[in-house]
Amino acid sequence: MVYGLWTMVYPYLCPMSTPLIVSPEAETYAQLFTSADDALLTEIEEYTKAHHPHAHMLSGRVQGKFLAFLSTILRPKYVLEIGTFTGYSALCLAEGLQNDGELHTIECREEDAQTARNYFSKSYRKDQIHLHIGNAEEIIPTLNHPWDLVFIDADKTGYIGYYEQLIPRIAENGIILADNVLFHGQVLEDPISGKNAKAIHAFNEHVKQDPRTEQVLLTIRDGLLMVKKKTS
Repeated sequence: MVYGLWTMVYPYLCPMSTPLIVSPEAETYAQLFTSADDALLTEIEEYTKAHHPHAHMLSGRVQGKFLAFLSTILRPKYVLEIGTFTGYSALCLAEGLQNDGELHTIECREEDAQTARNYFSKSYRKDQIHLHIGNAEEIIPTLNHPWDLVFIDADKTGYIGYYEQLIPRIAENGIILADNVLFHGQVLEDPISGKNAKAIHAFNEHVKQDPRTEQVLLTIRDGLLMVKKKTS
């Protein structure tokens, strides 16, 4: 009951934020003890919050730093992002790219893609970032790389399709991350009512039942599902 009331009230108290499973106090505390963003990421965040009607879709500093840490640990050669938005998460994912590595990011909205392109041009990784505009299902098959790191953060009804397209192309020790797998707490409802929440729950179940992979669901921000192939 308390959680249900909070999810109704929170969006009005914090309209620029995604409703969170973790308490706002804990989220604020986490940010206090998470390293600050660099100037470019700060610029993207401030611009997005000031000008974008869906600014809550931005990954944010805690999740962004997690993406950057994972990238620096993996040292990927090929990174794929599905859902560029304004470019924040792509720059985090690019943090650990090998010197000859590539990050490919796909965005279906022209306006967001143009915003991201502007910020990518300011990054020292600009020559390694490749922005694709259009339908991800159609673009993914044209990118013939063994993906070391994948971040799925696009239309929720497409997650299972993206996952199935990508699993055969994941490199040994590669990682898939899927965002919003708690979907603002709506996956906790019984029964689940919203279309996107139903799609996310179906995706979570699909991955759970996949004998090819193992996974862990992290309660960072709106939920991250981390998936890797099982070793033979």
